[in-house]
Amino acid sequence: MGRDDHPPGAQTATHAPSVLREYALLADGRRGALVGPDGNISWLCAPGWADPPVFSRLLGGRGDYLVTPANPRFVWGGHYEPASLVWLSRWVTTDGIIESREALCYPGEQRRVVLLRQIRAVDRDAVVRVRLDPRADFGREPVRDARREGSHWLARSGNLYLRHSGGEGLRPTGDGALCGELTVPAGGRHDLVLEIADRPIEDEPPQPSELWRTTEHTWRQALPPLAGGPAQRDAVFAYAVLRGLTRPGGGMVAAATTALPERALAGRNFDYRYAWLRDQSFAGHAAARIGRYDLLDDAVAFLSARVLADGDRLAPAYTVDGGPMPPPHGLEFLAGYPGAPPRTGNWVSGQFQLDSLGEVLLLLATAGRHDRLTDDGWRALDSTARIVAECWRQPDSGIWELSARQWTHSKLTCVAGLRSAAGIAPRGLAGRWVALADAILAGAAAHGLHPSGRWQRAYDDGRVDAALLFPAIRGAVPADDPRTEATRRAVLAELECDGYLYRFRPDRRPLGDAEGAFLLCGFGAALAAWQAGDVAEAQRWFERNRAACGPPGLFTEEYDVQQRQLRANLPQAFVHALMLETAVTLGQATPCRPPG
Repeated sequence: MGRDDHPPGAQTATHAPSVLREYALLADGRRGALVGPDGNISWLCAPGWADPPVFSRLLGGRGDYLVTPANPRFVWGGHYEPASLVWLSRWVTTDGIIESREALCYPGEQRRVVLLRQIRAVDRDAVVRVRLDPRADFGREPVRDARREGSHWLARSGNLYLRHSGGEGLRPTGDGALCGELTVPAGGRHDLVLEIADRPIEDEPPQPSELWRTTEHTWRQALPPLAGGPAQRDAVFAYAVLRGLTRPGGGMVAAATTALPERALAGRNFDYRYAWLRDQSFAGHAAARIGRYDLLDDAVAFLSARVLADGDRLAPAYTVDGGPMPPPHGLEFLAGYPGAPPRTGNWVSGQFQLDSLGEVLLLLATAGRHDRLTDDGWRALDSTARIVAECWRQPDSGIWELSARQWTHSKLTCVAGLRSAAGIAPRGLAGRWVALADAILAGAAAHGLHPSGRWQRAYDDGRVDAALLFPAIRGAVPADDPRTEATRRAVLAELECDGYLYRFRPDRRPLGDAEGAFLLCGFGAALAAWQAGDVAEAQRWFERNRAACGPPGLFTEEYDVQQRQLRANLPQAFVHALMLETAVTLGQATPCRPPG
């Protein structure tokens, strides 16, 4: 598309990416889309999470789907409708107020994406500019075979089939995109429906009203009832994000995106469109905490299947349907998000992460305490404990996926998992698991305890690490164990800055120079303070870290404290999971009925 296709003042909006805090997420469990402040769908993989995107403007690809005011003088806002991932973009122009209601039809179909957009003229006639330019395979596949049939358009891009309804006034341009302007009378609405499938679309076009009703009803059924507490809205929304990122009966992606940099030009940009075992555990704990068991059941099913299938070859992460992750692959033909070259795939599939085994034990034991553990779950629990017994002495890459070492956090997480599993096991098996936990703890105490009485990062590294807060939270040692409080105080003293927490000091640079604060660690600090009986400190940590989001309320993995910017892939699932768990633990959001 040439620049002449845009009115003055609008070229930049569709070409330059926005800062991450301005993007909203649409998700249906099988894929996710990002909507920018200009009304552009700049990221959508189809048909599944880790498939190549059909809209890739976020990373410099050519595909996008723009619905924006024709008047270029506007300011942007928006919000999610209660208890859903239905986003309402709102633009105040010099001519009036325009809204665009956005959603992926929920529940999502496995092989077909259905994207809903409803333009609303709030107070005056609304004129919007529409551009639909789907380009499969990161923008490399142009639109072809475009034709109009009645009130809808049909087209192809790569191996994908497309149908667009409601755009009768749009016209194809020389590059295959559909462009035009739509006028909606004051107080009126206009629906656009885009379908993308991996097979020909031959059924009748769906009615937008029915699609909206289905989406609204399914979200109402999927979200947990929470009552009271200042964080009630944020807690419900966090669960919506987790539900939207989780394939029904399958895994939960760590994030909807790939290659968004943690630090500009630092070479740390990864593909998070896959399911990490550790993340499933965090999400399952949060779901159990609020008594909503569908997400817990999905996590249990995913982890159990992977343990039983792979045994001691268990990988740290998989595709959402349990397949192997592809290795890293550069995308040299794309410009990428500013600050990092684009890439897909992830190299962690070849790592051994001992702490993931402890997280599996913790999640399955939690399911057992809520009477949600299947026969496969019990077998997976026993198998995981046996794997831990065989390999706990080995060095591993740990929670931060670094070079293999004897990471203290990994050992202690297995201790927590074994103790939790022993609590639901028959007496003989429980005794063996407790004995194994005692042996691992003794090894950690002999080699991973700092002379000051706190836990240290690794057996050969005396520094502190915020990850060491979590084993105590999960019960590796009693809450009143002096090592727990000594570790908490050391972590806060050395890694806290302006109410946020960093993972560790990678070098002699000041905190914040090497990487952003880790929001997961900030919520961990809130839980650790709560466990220590310091309620005011716990609330302070919680409130500070839950504010580290943009207007849509989404969290990334890291937060740039100095610039107040979100960093890395969006949204980061395990941050939303721990935010939810912390909110309920601190009484900031209360389940309508007690769990269990």
